[in-house]
Amino acid sequence: MDATRRVAEDPCPLRTAFQRDRDRVIHTKAFRRLKHKTQVFISPEGDHYRTRLTHTLEVSAIGRTVARAMGLNEDLVEAITMGHDLGHAPFGHAGEHALDDILRHEHGRRFLHNEQSVRVVEVLERDGRGLNLTDEVRDGIRNHTGEGLPATLEGQIVRLVDRIAYVNHDIDDATRAGIITEDDLPSAEIAVLGGSTSQRITRLVTDIVDASSDGPVIVQSDEVGEAFRSLRAYMFAEVYLAAPASDESRRARYVVQSLFRAYLDDPSLLPPTGDPDPVTRATDFVSGMTDRYALRAHRDMFIPHDGPL
Repeated sequence: MDATRRVAEDPCPLRTAFQRDRDRVIHTKAFRRLKHKTQVFISPEGDHYRTRLTHTLEVSAIGRTVARAMGLNEDLVEAITMGHDLGHAPFGHAGEHALDDILRHEHGRRFLHNEQSVRVVEVLERDGRGLNLTDEVRDGIRNHTGEGLPATLEGQIVRLVDRIAYVNHDIDDATRAGIITEDDLPSAEIAVLGGSTSQRITRLVTDIVDASSDGPVIVQSDEVGEAFRSLRAYMFAEVYLAAPASDESRRARYVVQSLFRAYLDDPSLLPPTGDPDPVTRATDFVSGMTDRYALRAHRDMFIPHDGPL
């Protein structure tokens, strides 16, 4: 597959253009910060819950399996996957919604993590120079969620397996946390998809390959697609939008919005950048924080310190 960049570069003697993109992404600071960004459960006690980084690796593994089975470009799938969540805010979707709400209501803007991920690779990394990724990778990152459909089949694979990965690993995490049990999962959907994480992923991946092999887009069969969407809806109702995740989300929302307003009130607290707009600078800084950095910044800014005055 031909790859195009905004700024032309001499080819690498050993790696494809998409391998170079992957390597550029995984050497970024934004990629390293994913290990301390929430997937679903905020600051969980336990070493085995997913983070945004482990989610990224699981999406990559599933996506490459689909691409290989279909004879598509694994390197492109991997590069898109590695960059797709670089712009995610701290505290998972709670942090994303908190930033989006305050930007919409107070500044007439939006915060969407897929768009912020593109901004990370185009503008913020390398001290403002960006990574000069290929158009195909940037398109896949931008359209892995939202209304747009990726222009490549590889990008469409990432868009679908991203959801497959998080629904299944979030079931595992929610079960480990005692929020749900395997018996709580909707029986009709489980009958179609499988009773274990391995069975469900195998069924879903096989279905994508079979349903998409002769078509112009990446799709699921009607039966499997309907069962999967129903299982995803169950997870939103019983896990993502239910206690205890919803309780922690309210606290996370308060932290994110308090920090954002504080940096706007005093832009001198923000790190220097080439962007003169304080709203953009505050958005970039807060969205780039890890969970623990955001909590520490909030504590230092708003909680009285112990010790003599």
